[in-house]
Amino acid sequence: MNTTLSIAVAQLNFTVGDLVGNADRIIDALARARAEGADLLLTPELALSGYPPEDLLLRPDFYRACAREIERILPHTQGITLVLGHPEERGRQRFNAASVIRDGVVQAVYHKLLLPNYEVFDEERYFDPGMAACVFSLKGVSLGVNICADVWEPGPAELARKAGAQALLVLNASPYHMNKQASRYEVLRARVAVTGMPVLYCNMVGGQDELVFDGASFALDGKGGLAWQVPSFDERVDVVRFAEGRWLPGAKAEPRTLEAEVYEALKWGVRDYLGKNRFPGAIIGLSGGIDSALTLAVAVDALGAERVRAVMMPSPYTAQMSLDDSREMVRRLGVRYDEIPIEPAMQAFGGLLAEQFAGLPADTTEENLQSRIRGMILMALSNKTGAIVLTTGNKSEMATGYATLYGDMAGGFAVLKDLYKTFVFRLSRWRNTQGEVIPPNIIARPPSAELKPDQTDQDTLPPYDVLDAIIQAYMERDESPREIIAAGYPEEDVRRTVAMLKRNEYKRRQAPVGIRVTRRGFGRDWRYPITSRYQDEF
Repeated sequence: MNTTLSIAVAQLNFTVGDLVGNADRIIDALARARAEGADLLLTPELALSGYPPEDLLLRPDFYRACAREIERILPHTQGITLVLGHPEERGRQRFNAASVIRDGVVQAVYHKLLLPNYEVFDEERYFDPGMAACVFSLKGVSLGVNICADVWEPGPAELARKAGAQALLVLNASPYHMNKQASRYEVLRARVAVTGMPVLYCNMVGGQDELVFDGASFALDGKGGLAWQVPSFDERVDVVRFAEGRWLPGAKAEPRTLEAEVYEALKWGVRDYLGKNRFPGAIIGLSGGIDSALTLAVAVDALGAERVRAVMMPSPYTAQMSLDDSREMVRRLGVRYDEIPIEPAMQAFGGLLAEQFAGLPADTTEENLQSRIRGMILMALSNKTGAIVLTTGNKSEMATGYATLYGDMAGGFAVLKDLYKTFVFRLSRWRNTQGEVIPPNIIARPPSAELKPDQTDQDTLPPYDVLDAIIQAYMERDESPREIIAAGYPEEDVRRTVAMLKRNEYKRRQAPVGIRVTRRGFGRDWRYPITSRYQDEF
């Protein structure tokens, strides 16, 4: 008698709200799993609906539509068990659920016990917590079910163990951020240490608005050792086998470097945002600077050169080096490239506003006007072609307001929104090790907005290594200015940085959505008031 249990892990890319398409992917995965001889197919959390469905979960018709697709999936479970993640409505209660289905029959349903309400998660808004463990038997093995946050705290895994589980199956929709996999290993090993149960962790892959899911599904043995690991950022259905109380040794994907991880996250974010929203292509305003250069590289790697268009809009302050470097980069990448000088528009606006500005000195108004002219041109091209404008601003700029509303902030998706300037340089250097596409001059020269003669970013900002460290301490670790100064950062720089960060919340609220790659980005997990008189501790 064959006592080996084979489990297929569906590390797949699901789209929020595409219930028919997601069901089709699950049906296809069932066929692939059956062909591989699998006894069970494990899907990610809320695979049927995609994650996170947000306020779709407040609509009764959404649950009815999910129920119809489950009915369509049922006949495809003949001879194989499916553990399916989906939302479920029961009377007035709504649950983040996992159904155990076999031979067309729902044998058990688990309701997620712990509902996360931190970082990017807001599940208490939508779901009621479950109250009981779920354990089912397959080929003589008792399998417990948990869903994502259930394993991040003590309780649910132990409950499954007490109910007789010999191994734990965990459905996940765990978004990527830097070094996230190490945290997953840590919390799962804590559950293993207490329960002694081997664990199988199934995570989805793909982009959903600002979130990117990296997959990286894995299995831990009863002592917390890594028994099986699939590659991150790779859509696949793989089989892991269980016999005599342990996972049989399987393939273990090599971990990626941090730079490779982040670059893959950016690529998936761009590819899925455009693909799932049906944009035909992307438009990028090139400046000759490092941010637009890295954005262009990511876009081409994600979409292909044929779907990317670069536009250079020089002003009288644009250095010849910027033009030369931009021309060289588009030559290397093979994208469509246009140059549209903005001096005629600058003169037209100057004449239009001459009477209003009479007697007033030139200042950032005229500088911002250049940026807004460029934004208008890019949005006009976007409207005419249907392609989306990818903005090029980074996290350091979003924090300090070093960006122009309706200018360089104009666009539909912000690729580098959660990358500090120092990491933009680091990632650009890494990308060139994979094949040099960014001209070295762009990386080497001091950053400049080129809105007036001889301008550099450090005219108005602290050095980027200092600036980024202060932002990270204040924003990601919630340290007070007093604590940051005590850590050795200049008080003047701390005061200036924190003041800029607080002053520019209104700008960030109007910025396009962008890809989250750090523990805390300017998006779902940053909810500070625009109007506030709170005084920080100095």
